[in-house]
Formats: sequence, C-alpha cells, structure tokens
Amino acid sequence: MKTPIYDFVCQYAEKNALRLHMPGHKGKNLLGFEKFDITEINGADSLYEADGIINESEKNAGELFGCKTLYSTEGSSLCIRAMLYLICLYAKEKNEKPLIFAGRNAHKSFLSAAVLLDFDVEWLYPEKGQTYLSCNITPEKLRESFMKADRKPTAVYVTSPDYLGNTIDIKAISHICKENGVLLIVDNAHGAYLRFLPESLHPIDAGADMCCDSAHKTLPVLTGGAYLHINRIAPSLFAENAKNALALFGSTSPSYLILQSLDIANRYLAEKFRDDLKSFAKKIENLKINLKSNGYILTEKEPLKITIDAKSYGYYGNDFAEKLSSSGIEYEFCDKDFVVMMFTPALNDEEINQIEKTLLKIAKRDKINEIPPEIPHPEKVMSIREAAMSCNQVLSVEKCCGKVLALSSVGCPPAVSVIAGGEKIDEDVIKNLQYYSAKNCIIIKK
Repeated sequence: MKTPIYDFVCQYAEKNALRLHMPGHKGKNLLGFEKFDITEINGADSLYEADGIINESEKNAGELFGCKTLYSTEGSSLCIRAMLYLICLYAKEKNEKPLIFAGRNAHKSFLSAAVLLDFDVEWLYPEKGQTYLSCNITPEKLRESFMKADRKPTAVYVTSPDYLGNTIDIKAISHICKENGVLLIVDNAHGAYLRFLPESLHPIDAGADMCCDSAHKTLPVLTGGAYLHINRIAPSLFAENAKNALALFGSTSPSYLILQSLDIANRYLAEKFRDDLKSFAKKIENLKINLKSNGYILTEKEPLKITIDAKSYGYYGNDFAEKLSSSGIEYEFCDKDFVVMMFTPALNDEEINQIEKTLLKIAKRDKINEIPPEIPHPEKVMSIREAAMSCNQVLSVEKCCGKVLALSSVGCPPAVSVIAGGEKIDEDVIKNLQYYSAKNCIIIKK
C-alpha cells in the first residue's frame, strides 16, 4: 500500500530547501526529527480540506477498515466531539432537540461536547457491583430504557472496550438501535486493532453508524493519531459534513509527524499486522492462562489488555503497581482496585517473558475484602452546559454535599467522571470521590 504523506515529506526533506515557513525550528535538529516536521506547504495538502496526499492516505485507511475513514491528530477526543456534532446536525434536520442515551462511563470528551453542543443526555447506568469505569449495557437493558423513555433518543453512545478492557456486545446493541430507528456511535478508542483479528470485533463491522479509534493506543502510531470511522450505511449527512465537524473543534496546526505515522501504519496494517496480531494475541492468551493458574484474577475481556484485580491478590492496586514500577515495568493505569497493562505486537518475546516473571515473583497475600462504593445516581439539577456556564468555585470534597457540580475535573487516565456537571453532590457521590482520592470539586457558586 502506498504512503503518500510520508513519501512527500521525505522528498521535501531531501531537498534541503530554505524554509521560510512554519515551524520555527526551520528543520534544524533539536530532537532529531525536525526535518520531517512541516506545515501546509505547496503539495502537502490540508487535513480539513484534503484533496491531495492526505485524501489519498485517508482513502487507503478506509479500504483497510471498510468504511469512510478520516484522520485526527488530536486523538479520539476530537473525533468524539465531531461525532456528537454530526448527531446534532442529524437531529436539527428532523427539527428535534438532540437526545443521547449514553453509558455512564463516557470519556470527559463527551462531557465537554455536551457543554459545547448543548444536547440532552439520558444516562445508562451499569448493573450493581460494577466499577464507575465500566458500563455493561445489555440489549435487554437498552430495550427497557427505550420503552421507559419519554421520547426517542437521537443516538446511543457507548464505550467499548472500556479502560479496564471490558467489552459490550455491539452487534446486539446495534440490532436494538436499528429496530427502534436510533443511531449508534461507539467510543472505540481502545480498540483500533479489533478490525484485524481473525474475526473482526470492530464496531463498524458490528453495525455502529460511527466510531472513533485511537490508533496511537494499540497500533504503531504516534500519540494523538486517531480515526473517525463512518459506516457506509449511515446517513449521508455524516460523511458529507465530517470534515467540517472535525475542523470545527480541531487545531488549524495539525501535526504532520502524526499524519506520517498514520500513513505509514496503513502499509503495516495491509501487509503484516493481521499475522502479527494473530500470533501475538495467542501469546498473551497463554500469559493470561499462566497468571490465572498462579492465583491471579483477571477481569478484562479484550485480547490485548491484562487487568489485574489487585485486592483479590492481597494488594491495593496502587501498591501492586508500585511493585511493577520498581521492577522496571510501567503500567497503563491503576486505582485502588485494578492495575491495567496494555500489550501490542511491538513487544517481543523477551519482554513478554519479563512481565510474566515479574508478576509470578510477586507473592500472593490474603485477599483484601474492601468493596468499592456503589456507583451513585445523583439528581440532575440542570443541563451540563448550564452548569459549565455558571459562576463556580473550588471546594474540598467534604464540603460539597448538597452542592451542584459545575465542571468535571477528572484527570487522564482514566478521564471518566463519577459525577457530571449539573448534578447534585450527595453522600453517595462523596463516598465515591473520597474512595478514588478526589480532593476537590468545581461547584456552582451561589
């Protein structure tokens, strides 16, 4: 498969032209890659008006994913806002106020989009006993939500895989949505590789109308590289307005380094990745079997994550994660309950053996029986947008009971909030915030 963006930049770098254009480093070495870091010079195309090399590369990506695919150099966060804007356009065409049924574990980009676009949100909560990072929406639960709703939603928004590696039956959810004339959009930020498994588990193949993939999370792409995918059977309005949607929220200075990495990845995905992924996934499957046989409880469903239930092994997640760090292994995420590790075929056999040996050296201790607080169902006082646009102040968590949250200030990872803007902070919320070591809240100032 051709790599038009990368080829163009390499040819330009070889010319050693006098660069009287941005960036300010002028291609001179500081970190070593500057000669490949360019802007929208003649022939380089323009990401949001692409009709040249970027357009060609995006079409190559679309062939790989079986849909219309557009690039983002600002991660899935940009794609999430763009998808939700397109949903709002769709509702506007029908003279409706957009209503979105969303899994409660939505990324903070969803909340920021709600501030910017002012759509209505109806939360879909997980079953009892689940962490706030997961929201296993079943077809039955979704059908029940449709039946109880005062009005039909414009779209359903779900996250799969989630940060802990749990997945939703997207095919079944898609079927329920289509039965009810409701669109389905999926935050698939952690699952770009799912398309290339022996049997695709990618949301587009499962019937989603749109989804986003953070290519940089699971593919050999620089941080920030992502895809917006639009199903060929989705309303034509989406594909026609997708570039404008991305441009509305995106920077006018997209990174050509990231674009090159997305471009080069196409060749690897086309030629080698399926075989590499198949053999690598088997190795991780064997690693999981060995860990389980030695007393580990793993909670994830997706093939390229290992999520350790640390308390069942006798440790708080933070303490267990520190043991990994002190052994020269850096994990993806931890909290009091879990430690998450992400794997890709970029890791070799020696590195897989290293993590296995390290984990098996950690002595199992008596189980910690502390249970996380149940996910709260706070009262909605006002819209997410209205709350965000209100005067606010910062208070310590213990002083916030009875107050209304103005803005979610959760960090990344995991960028998932226990409470959304416009909701009242009650005792259950306080318990959750304290359990997850939150110190302050941004509340509406009276």
